[in-house]
Amino acid sequence: MPGFDYLEVTTPLPKVLLVRFNRPAVLNAVNTAMGRELLALFTEVNAAPVGEIACVVLTGSGERAFCVGGDLKERNGMTTEQWQAQRVIFKQYNLAMERCPVPVMCAVNGLALGGGAEMILRTDFSYAADHAKFGFPEIKRGFMPGSGGTQRFPRIVGEARAKEFLLTGENFCAADALAWGVVNKVLSASEVLPACLATAEKLSHCPSDAVRTAKLCIHYGLQADIETGLVIEALGQQRLAASPDRLEGIAAFVEKRVPNFK
Repeated sequence: MPGFDYLEVTTPLPKVLLVRFNRPAVLNAVNTAMGRELLALFTEVNAAPVGEIACVVLTGSGERAFCVGGDLKERNGMTTEQWQAQRVIFKQYNLAMERCPVPVMCAVNGLALGGGAEMILRTDFSYAADHAKFGFPEIKRGFMPGSGGTQRFPRIVGEARAKEFLLTGENFCAADALAWGVVNKVLSASEVLPACLATAEKLSHCPSDAVRTAKLCIHYGLQADIETGLVIEALGQQRLAASPDRLEGIAAFVEKRVPNFK
């Protein structure tokens, strides 16, 4: 991985990439430079050979915030042209993150606002600290979410509930995020990252090609009607039919041993 100024990238487990947003003094707000780094990071992850990276875990530095979205202090005084140029970079990293072929998890260790909340909606699944807060405060600043919040949030929590929070800019708590399906688990602050890494380790032991294919089928199947989704699933299963890992998995089950996936 290239060197970064605003991202701390480590490999705490084999094939597991841990990425910390490293701007704790500004609650891990994303400035233009950090947006470029996220684009570079996910461009490299997406191009990595199958099996080299099994999972990406995103979290924030410090104890206060996961990520509070775009850096408004940097945007203060930007011309419309400068803001639009920044949006191009942000949209590129958003798309690269969404199209990541391996699972991307969020360990939400604090505030997740604006683009930070949208990041959670865009990735595969998240665990949150019990003190975490979520929200879309853009409306209070004269604009609106622009990285999928108005589209993904209603699809998860329902139109009426989404309108309440998107149009008022009010926050909601971790317990609500869990009840509404925004996050998968709520844990104590000290448990969130270890729990994410434990799940990431499980993913690292699964056959990479099968995980990638299943992720793709789930995501794109949900964008279509059920009949089209079933066709996508059938094509995914057909693609894996001749996989050596499928044959090894079945043989290991019959022989009552741990599979040796390639």
